[in-house]
Amino acid sequence: MTGLDTRRVAVAGVLGALTVILGVTGVGFIPVPTPAGAMTFAHLPTILAGILGGPLMGSLVGLMFGLTTFQFLPDFRVVIPARVLIGPVAFAVYAALRRGRRQGNGGRALAAPAAAVAGSLTNTVGTLTLAVVFGYIPLAGKTGALGIALLQGGPEALASALVLAPIVYAVNKVLPER
Repeated sequence: MTGLDTRRVAVAGVLGALTVILGVTGVGFIPVPTPAGAMTFAHLPTILAGILGGPLMGSLVGLMFGLTTFQFLPDFRVVIPARVLIGPVAFAVYAALRRGRRQGNGGRALAAPAAAVAGSLTNTVGTLTLAVVFGYIPLAGKTGALGIALLQGGPEALASALVLAPIVYAVNKVLPER
């Protein structure tokens, strides 16, 4: 599931376009009264691209996601690296659990939700870590990375699993994995 074929390119194209729409219109960033100011749902297509299209497609859609967040923080060192890793991390978790299922440990039921959580946490932890490293936010305190991670990272990860797992299962039913 790592090669370049028509299905993967189509998945990346559709999910990339969705990412741009979510980012440019602001629909992917829901305002909330927390230090971060918005819950991010624009990362969902990136996770889905990693799961359905593989690590390369996930990285490409993640790059598009990162570029749309440049409007909020114009520092490529912070907004790009974690976003490019979302898809590959989601793919790795999904593939590992799917392999485990074939070996008899029942990983299928957990593969999609676990991959969604891992991709979402990659976004949260990676971006917040880089924001701390480059001095945009403190690690702790009222507006610090730890508070943002707890207030938003956990709920975003859970929401990712709840939204994406049924989509992955439905897509794989219609277009079975190879």
